[in-house]
Amino acid sequence: MKKLTVVLLIALLALSAVFAQGGSETASKSKATKIGFVVINDESDQGYTWNFVNGMEAAVKQLRAEGYSIDLLYKKNTTESAICKDNNIELAEEGCEIIFNNSYGFEPYMLEAAKEYPNTKFVGMTNCGSQVDGNPNTYNAFAAIYEARYVAGIAAGMKLQQEINEGKIKASEAVMGYVGAFSFAEVISGMSGFYLGAKSVCPSVTMKVYFVGTWGDATLEEAAANALIDAGCKLISQHSDTTSPALAAQKAGIFHVGYNTDMTKVAPNASLLSSRIDWTRYFYTFIKNHIDGKENKSDWTGTYAEGDVKVTDLNTAIAAPGTQEAMDKAIKAFHDGTLKVFDLSTFTIEGKKGTNETMYDSFAAVQGNATYDGFFHESELQSAPYFVGKIDGIEWLNAAY
Repeated sequence: MKKLTVVLLIALLALSAVFAQGGSETASKSKATKIGFVVINDESDQGYTWNFVNGMEAAVKQLRAEGYSIDLLYKKNTTESAICKDNNIELAEEGCEIIFNNSYGFEPYMLEAAKEYPNTKFVGMTNCGSQVDGNPNTYNAFAAIYEARYVAGIAAGMKLQQEINEGKIKASEAVMGYVGAFSFAEVISGMSGFYLGAKSVCPSVTMKVYFVGTWGDATLEEAAANALIDAGCKLISQHSDTTSPALAAQKAGIFHVGYNTDMTKVAPNASLLSSRIDWTRYFYTFIKNHIDGKENKSDWTGTYAEGDVKVTDLNTAIAAPGTQEAMDKAIKAFHDGTLKVFDLSTFTIEGKKGTNETMYDSFAAVQGNATYDGFFHESELQSAPYFVGKIDGIEWLNAAY
C-alpha cells in the first residue's frame, strides 16, 4: 500500500510539473507586452510612415492570432530633434519593452534614451550606428530596397524603350527624373539600383536627380518633380515620402514610378508601380523572439529572396508589353542569387570601373572591402546601404544633405 502511495505521489508531482510548464507558457503569452513605435509622420502621408504602420499592424495581428498579448503604443509626427528622445523616454516610462524608431535622423536621440533605459530594447530602422555603439539593448534593421528599385527600374526602362520604338521620343530623350530626399548612401544606393534596372532594358537611358533636403514635404517634392519635368524628363521616380511627384507626372502627361505604397491610386495614368519594403516579417520575428526569450540580431538585412522587398502590382493599363515577364526574370535571378545589382561590368564611374574607394561610404559605421568577385556587395557588411558611387549616366542637379 505504501509503495502504491509513493508511485501515485510521483505521478501527481510529474503531472503538476507538466501543468506548471504549460501554465508558464500560457502566462508568457497572455501577459501583455508593450511595444512602442516612434514614427516621423503618420499614416496620412500614404507613403513612408503608412508603409511602416501597415507592417507593424500586420505583425501584431499575426502575433495576437497566435495567442500573444500585445499593447501597441505610437508616437507619431515626431521630428528629428530632441523631441525624439523625449518620445522614446515616454514610451520606456510607460513600460514598453521594445521601442522601434522609423527614421534615419532618429538614431542619435534614440541612442541617448537607450543608455538611460538599459532594460528596454531600442531598434533603429534604416540606421547603422546601433550595432557598433557598444550597447546590448540597441539594434539596426534595413532591407535591400535597391533590389526592388532595380526591378521597378526595369518597368521604367521598358516604358521608355517602348516610347523610343514607337517614335514618340528619340533615344537621347529617354531621360528619367528622380526626386531624392538627401544625397547620402540610402538614397544614392536606391536611385543607382533604379537607374541600372532601367538601363538593362533601355541602353540609352539617362537620369537627372534633384535632392529636396527633407524626407517628406509635398510642396518641395512637387517643385522638384516639376523642375525635372521642365529639364526634359519623360518619367519621374522618387525616394521621398509623399505622392506629389506622382501627381506632378500625371499632370504633365508623363510616367512615374513610386515608393512605399501603390501610387497608381492617385495617378492611374502615370504611375507604373512602386518599390517597397515589407516590414511585417521583421516586426513579427523580433517581437516574437523577445517574448519567447530568444536573441535577435543586432543588425538585420531583409532581401527580395526572403520577401522583405517587393514591387506593387504593375499598372498593366499603361505598362509596356513584356514588362511583367522582364521583371519576373529579374526577380527569379534575385531568388537564385545570379543577379547582382552593382555588377561592375554594367556601369562606370568617371569612365572607369568602380573601386571600393569610389563606391564605399566613408561615413559608414562599418568599414571594409565590399568590392570583389566582380560586383559591389551592398548591405552585407551592415544592413544600412553604403554605396555612394556617382554612376555615369546619372546627373546630380544639386546636393542637399
